[in-house]
Amino acid sequence: MAENFLDPVILFFGLGLLAGILKSDLRIPEQLYETLTIYILLAIGLKGGIKLSHATVGSTLTSIVASMVLGAMIPLIAYPILRRLGKFNRSDSAALSGHFGAVSSVTFAVALDYLISRGIYFEEFVPVLYITLEVPAILVAIALARFKSEKKNIPIQKLMREVLLSKSVFLLLGGLLVGYLGLSSKMGPIEMVFFDPFKGVLALFLLEMGLVTSRRLKDVHKYGIFLLVFGTCFPISMAVLACFMGKLAGMSVGGSFILATLAASASYITAPVTMRMAIPEANPSLYLTSSLGIVFPFNIMLGVPLYYKISTLVHLI
Repeated sequence: MAENFLDPVILFFGLGLLAGILKSDLRIPEQLYETLTIYILLAIGLKGGIKLSHATVGSTLTSIVASMVLGAMIPLIAYPILRRLGKFNRSDSAALSGHFGAVSSVTFAVALDYLISRGIYFEEFVPVLYITLEVPAILVAIALARFKSEKKNIPIQKLMREVLLSKSVFLLLGGLLVGYLGLSSKMGPIEMVFFDPFKGVLALFLLEMGLVTSRRLKDVHKYGIFLLVFGTCFPISMAVLACFMGKLAGMSVGGSFILATLAASASYITAPVTMRMAIPEANPSLYLTSSLGIVFPFNIMLGVPLYYKISTLVHLI
């Protein structure tokens, strides 16, 4: 696990975190941040789409079903824990459970880089699992907030549109389609732009994420020890569950690891935007602090190598 800390990508995150803690005037321009986000999501989608065009339908469908079931299960498991043990109200519990069920695109990118840099095999279709896990998780969380609620409901069609056309899902899905439908003979120049520089771009993005995380750390103490414990223990338990489901679906160690990382991550892009619209009474500071102040740094520094070890152990059973 110590090897993970010496990965330049993780060191860039640590550099940004340190800069924020020490109150450096280091800033990443907003326009560059947006550009890096678009690049990472498109690169993941393109590579996945190219590989997906060579995948077998049977194994893909089984894994997609597993990820959809897992996406629905995570908020259903998180919600009662947050309500009864965390003592959060219905809206905050539902919004938090949705964030824990939804996916962090950067954590996903780090997990992919972890496997690629070590030459570890994983299934070509794993970018699809990002979408098939995230969408059910967000919809179930919204349903939990609405249950027995007298507040005016937002049409489900509008919510679905908001989720599917959100930046992260749209770019990832769009990249998948371009990679899947594009002629392999025409992909050479695209690969030079989107694949070769990927790790360097990811490092720059994690520098910014370190800065963002440092600004959220001061809010962690506001919500007590429970959120800190939940934000580290719950992702690990979901990773274990995901590894078993991945194995049952016939996925490899690497594929199960990716599914575990998706299940253990917490969204800070799609979920906040959707929850702000669907559950406006929920506290944004609470779910953003949990996602960016607790879950994201834990996964980047400790979770990713831990989930690979868990996947390896599960596949030995």
